[in-house]
Amino acid sequence: MRIGILGATGRVGKKVVEYALQDGHRVTALVRDPGKIEPRAGLAIIEGSALSKEDVGRVLQKTEAVISALNTDGTTTLSASTPLIIEAMHEVGIKRLITIGTAGILQSRTDPHLLRYESSESKRRSTRAAEEHRRMYEQLQASGLDWTIVCPTYLPDGEAIGNYRTERDVLPEGGSQISVGDTAEFAYGQIADSRYLRARVGIAY
Repeated sequence: MRIGILGATGRVGKKVVEYALQDGHRVTALVRDPGKIEPRAGLAIIEGSALSKEDVGRVLQKTEAVISALNTDGTTTLSASTPLIIEAMHEVGIKRLITIGTAGILQSRTDPHLLRYESSESKRRSTRAAEEHRRMYEQLQASGLDWTIVCPTYLPDGEAIGNYRTERDVLPEGGSQISVGDTAEFAYGQIADSRYLRARVGIAY
């Protein structure tokens, strides 16, 4: 396949690129700093910004699916770039989008009418990042695309071990962490998996 990857120099994005290239896919990556990604066979690197519709459009040409590992960067990058990605995907006729979210935007188990970051389930004092991810979630809900938001909880560095739990719209019960490697492996695998179309997915050990 031809896969477009945004946020390819981040912790999760780097691993997604590795998995896709290992399986022989052709990857086009949008990066702000090409020096942060190693040139390899099968990888096309485009220097640009996810906040530029033109740059996003260049990445999506001739691709069949998109994986976005963009993070909030302490700003509104996520919610500002998502409409541009959605518009560009519609223009080139791509439907499949997998993004990396946060467990804060899953439904709370203790207060099912609330998202986790709004409930007593969340231990984080700052809700800024979760609110930014929520805006992305709401934008995708209205997009008409075949999206999946992978929602990890605490995300330490670590390789994939493959032994983790996933659950639609909530965090697996008792889950407290998931490695970068396993999060990336699961997100990458969603390209060929239709179980979680138009859904958030909680992932944890």
